[in-house]
This record gives sequence, C-alpha cells and structure tokens, in this order.
Amino acid sequence: MIIKNAAVVCGDFKKRRTALLIEKGLISEISETIDGDDTVDFSGCTAVPGFIDVHIHGFGGGDVDDASEKSLEKMSFELAKRGITSFCPTTMTSPHDALLSQLGAVKAYIGKEKGAYIHGVNMEGPYISYEKKGAQDERFIRKPDIGEFLSLASVCDIVLVDVAPEVSGACEFAREASKVCTVSAAHTAASYDEAVKGFESGFSHATHLFNAMTPVSQRAPGIIPAVFDSKTVTAEFICDGFHVHPSLIRSSFRLLGRDRTVVISDAMKAAGCPDGTYTLGGTEVFVKNGRALLKDGTIAASTSNIYDEYKNLISFGIDEEQALRSCTINPARVIGKDKITGSIEKGKSADILFLDGENNIRAVMIRGKFFDASGA
Repeated sequence: MIIKNAAVVCGDFKKRRTALLIEKGLISEISETIDGDDTVDFSGCTAVPGFIDVHIHGFGGGDVDDASEKSLEKMSFELAKRGITSFCPTTMTSPHDALLSQLGAVKAYIGKEKGAYIHGVNMEGPYISYEKKGAQDERFIRKPDIGEFLSLASVCDIVLVDVAPEVSGACEFAREASKVCTVSAAHTAASYDEAVKGFESGFSHATHLFNAMTPVSQRAPGIIPAVFDSKTVTAEFICDGFHVHPSLIRSSFRLLGRDRTVVISDAMKAAGCPDGTYTLGGTEVFVKNGRALLKDGTIAASTSNIYDEYKNLISFGIDEEQALRSCTINPARVIGKDKITGSIEKGKSADILFLDGENNIRAVMIRGKFFDASGA
C-alpha cells in the first residue's frame, strides 16, 4: 500500500510532503518517488505517529481489574477510535492472586487485539505510600517484594512498575526491577533527598507528576523539583486540564524539554461512557461532568484520552512538536519500544494517524491496516 499526498511527520518530527510504502505491517519506504497501483490519497491531511498510552486502567466500560479478555477488547477497540494505536493495561494496588489473574488475562489477550495493541503491563502499586495512596486500596499496600514482582513478570511482560521511592526496601527493589523494566516513582511522599537516592538506585520515571505527590515547599521541595533537577528522569502528565493546571503543564514542559515529557490518560472504565457510578480497583467512583471522584472528593483516575489531551496541549500553548513527541516517541522510549513504534520511520510498525487541518481524525492505521471503527 502506498500513502500519497499527506504531509508526513517524519522521524525528526518535521513535516515533509512525501509518500509512504506500507508492507507487511511495516513502513518499508519513505520517498517522494514511490509509485504503484495500490495507492491511498490523503491530500489535505497530516500523517502523524499513532498515540501510545502507557498508563491506562480502563476505557469504554472495560477495566484491567476485571481480569477478562472481553474488557481488554473494549479498551482496545474504543482506544483505536480515538487514535491510540497501542497501550499498556495498568493494574492497581490489589492482592497477589488478583494481580495474577489480571496479568494472565492480558497475556491471553495479546495477539487478539482488534484495535490498539498491547505492549505489556504497567504495574501501578502495590508498593506505594499509605500517605499518598489516592484512589488505591490501602488494605493491599505492601512493601516492595522483588520475588512477587518477578513471579508476576513471568506471567506477562511488565514494562513499567510504579513504586514510592521512600518506602522501606524501595531502592533495593529498584536496582533489581530496573533490569526487567522501567521503575517509576509513584504515589509518594518522598523528600527531595529520598527522590534523588531513588533516581540513583534505578528509578528513571515519575508517574502522573504533581498528582499523589507531596506539594512543593520552599524549604522542603520534595520529589517534583528532584525530577526537574535530573537530566534524565522522564515524567508523565495527565493533561485533561483538571488534574494539573495548564500553567504548570506549560512550566513543566519548558523545564523538562521535548524528550522527557510523557502524556498519559490514567483513564478508568468510565472514560468514553456517560456520567454515573463506577468502580476502580474495587472502590466506588462517582463521575460527574466527566470528573471521577471518590465519595470523600479524592480524584480517582480520569475519563480522558491521549487524543483529547494532545488537542488540550495545543490549546494550552505547548509547542506542537513537543506535544506530539509526548504522545508518541517519548512514551515508546519509556517502555523500551521506540525501535518498534512511536515515530514514522523506515522499518517501524505502520501505526499512523491521519489528521485534517483542524486535527480531526480522518483515519487510523494500526500495524499497516486501517482500523474499522464500525467493527465490521
């Protein structure tokens, strides 16, 4: 298949008027001189890399916590409608047996996706801070256990594990777990020094920066300035305009630069669904005007998606290139999948969105095939 007449955002994230040859699910050639009969004309559109969500609990009525292929199918299909071409199903703080079931369901479903495909699991908790548990179930919070982690990783690939760096044994855990996947600081009350020690011990990422973290103080800066001080640590942001104020998004994106910002949804099963009462990790969640809250008013995940957040970033005043990198190649790098996807380059998976001049989605290509939103 040949894609012609689109403005293509190439591997350097610059637009070029060029053609793409798609073969066997891969981008096999990028050139202005490609010719052939099987041609699709995308005049007036921009071809951008497919969006990647590395932190998502649920969507469209499906949730990882359900431990069912049916729920994962709902997520895969509904995400693809919104331009998310791949994702990492994300667990929560749960008993060991529940996590085994959830990872087992993900493993069984991989390869059956009818929409967005799965890279591996993001394990958020159970090794977090009681103080900053957020919507996580405190009954199942426990100390970092490398044995448990490795047993779970043997069931299904874990590409991210989220841990509070100040809890007992966290640094020792990170030294070992970082040999398997990316270790992220999450749901944490870490001081600045504890955060720095964590970064020196194998932590290389920060989960939903500003959320479920100690606020910044002039004499007790905490983990957020430690992330900014680092030259390498990457950070996630929920860019729905509710979890983090747009002014902080702008400031953070300037401080971290184009390669260290990652957009996530942190969505729950209510995303893409009407307001109402739902569950997250077994906890009742109330969704009103698209905002998910616990009974006590604690924010409980989001009902957003990466595509809407990308448009939000543009409206917030974020540079278009950084906004796009933050939804594509940056998350791919965080989970070690940047050789496979995340940018439009020769040899990579043909995961491509076609956007019109108003950033409306005109077509979604996943692994070289156009996604059919009708489900036919």
